[in-house]
Amino acid sequence: MATATNFAVLCNIIAAKAVADAVRTSLGPRGMDKMIQSGNGDVTITNDGATILNQMSVVHPTAKMLVELSKAQDIEAGDGTTTVVVIAGALLDAAQTLLQK
Repeated sequence: MATATNFAVLCNIIAAKAVADAVRTSLGPRGMDKMIQSGNGDVTITNDGATILNQMSVVHPTAKMLVELSKAQDIEAGDGTTTVVVIAGALLDAAQTLLQK
């Protein structure tokens, strides 16, 4: 893979992993709550991945794909929004490791 192409792919992976890392700590029985403050000062405390991702203003196109993945999971199954994003982040982490070899 060309260097510029490899760099672009790695930047996309890093952006998507940032979204996955934001919700990863809210998963499971020891999951932590997130405090989200909106632009008008309203505060939301939640550990629900769908709520966290809906409240985030994601600009990067690849990171937005993970938010859309979470929304699709919510529509399809009604649960597992955090898990699907964390799994996608783990797959991207493995891809990043392979690309850097």
